[in-house]
Amino acid sequence: MLQIAFIRENQEKVIQALAKRNMDARTVVEEVVELDERRRATQVELDNILAESNKLSKDIGEMMKAGEKAKAAILKEKTVTNKEKSKKLAETADAIAAELTEKLYTLPNLPADIVPEGKSADDNLNVFEAGEVPVLHEGAQPHWELVKKYDIIDFELGNKITGAGFPVYKGKGARLQRALINYFLDKNTAAGYNEVQVPHFVNEASAYGTGQLPDKEGQMYHDATDNLYLIPTAEVPVTNLFRDVILNESEFPILTTAYTPCFRREAGSYGAHVRGLNRLHQFDKVEIVRVEHPEKSYEALEGMVEHVKDILNELKLPYRILRLCGGDMGFTSALTYDFEVFSTAQDRWLEISSVSNFETFQANRLKLRFKDKDGKNQLAHTLNGSSLALPRVLAGIIENYQTTEGIVIPEVLRPYCGFDIIN
Repeated sequence: MLQIAFIRENQEKVIQALAKRNMDARTVVEEVVELDERRRATQVELDNILAESNKLSKDIGEMMKAGEKAKAAILKEKTVTNKEKSKKLAETADAIAAELTEKLYTLPNLPADIVPEGKSADDNLNVFEAGEVPVLHEGAQPHWELVKKYDIIDFELGNKITGAGFPVYKGKGARLQRALINYFLDKNTAAGYNEVQVPHFVNEASAYGTGQLPDKEGQMYHDATDNLYLIPTAEVPVTNLFRDVILNESEFPILTTAYTPCFRREAGSYGAHVRGLNRLHQFDKVEIVRVEHPEKSYEALEGMVEHVKDILNELKLPYRILRLCGGDMGFTSALTYDFEVFSTAQDRWLEISSVSNFETFQANRLKLRFKDKDGKNQLAHTLNGSSLALPRVLAGIIENYQTTEGIVIPEVLRPYCGFDIIN
C-alpha cells in the first residue's frame, strides 16, 4: 500500500508513475488526498474537544473544592455536550479512515524508474538469454504426450478425483518432482536462506498484508466457514511471518525459503499453451523471500536473479530473463524479472519464475518496520521469487531431455532421483 504522506506530497509524481501501468489514477489520488484532509480536520476537531474536556474536568474539580457547586454544575453540562460531540467525531473519523484505506487498497505499487513502458507481455524487455536449445529427434513430443507414454503423470486420474488442473504424479514422475523440490531447497539453504514450513491456509489479514486481497480475491480458493484462503504461493504465509514486527538494522538481511503446494482458481483459456503442466490449479513451488534495508533491496534483487540463473544453469535448460513492462507487472511489484524456459517440443517460452522487489508496498500493509540509527521506525523492503515453480520446469525437462530411449535426467538431479533415465 502506498504511503499517504508520500501521495500528499507527490500527487503528480504518483499519477505519472501509475500511468506507466496504463492506469488513469488522477481521480483516485485526488479522492485519497481529499479524504485524508477530512480525516485530519476531523481529528484536529476531536483533539481540541478532548483537550477542552480535560481542562473542564480540572476546573470542575477546583470549583468543587472551593465550594462553587453552581459554577461546577454549568461546566458539567458542557462536558456532557462535549462527550456527545467527541463520540460523533470519533465515529466520523473512523468512517473516513476506513474509506481512505479502501481507496488506498485500489492503488497499485509505483513502478521503478527502469520499468519499461508497455501494455502487455509483448512489451516486456528481454535482458538476458542463456543455454543451448537442444536439437530433438524426429517425432519429439510435448510433455502431455510423453507423460502418458511413460506413465509418470496422469491428468485424467486427477480430473476424476478432483477436476481439471489437479494432476496425479506417479512412479518416476513423483520421484522427479520430489527430487526437484529437495534440490531447490538445498540450493536455497546453501545460499543462506533459512528454511521454514508454513500453513497452507492464511487468514484475511495475511492476504491483505501481501496484497492478494482485494486485488486477487477471485483467484484464491476461499473457505467461507472459517474465512480462510488457500495460499496461491508461499510468499503469503512466509512474508506474514514478519507482520507487525519491528526489526533492528543489525537483523538485515533476512532470507527465508519454503516449499508449499500452491492453489489458484484462475481457469485460463483453452489451447496448447495451457495444456498439461502449463497451467494448473494445484502445483508445487519453492519460494525465496527477503526482508531488506531499503538501501540494499535492489542489490538483493540482483542477487536473487543470479541465484535463479545458477539453478537453471545447473539444470542446463535454455532460458531468458524479461524485465516486465508497466502493463504486465503484478499489482504489488515495483520491479519484476520473469524467467522463461524454452520448450523445444512446444516451440515456445514457458514462464517458470518471477523475482520482484516490492519496496515498502507490502511492508506498509504489514506494518513491518525497523529502527534506524536515530531510533526512528522506518518501513523495510520486501522481495520474493520463485526458486522455482515446478510444473513448467518439469515440462521443460521432460520435453528438452527426451531422446529415442527415454527422458534423460539432468545430471545435477540424478543423486536426488536415484535413476538416470525415465523409460
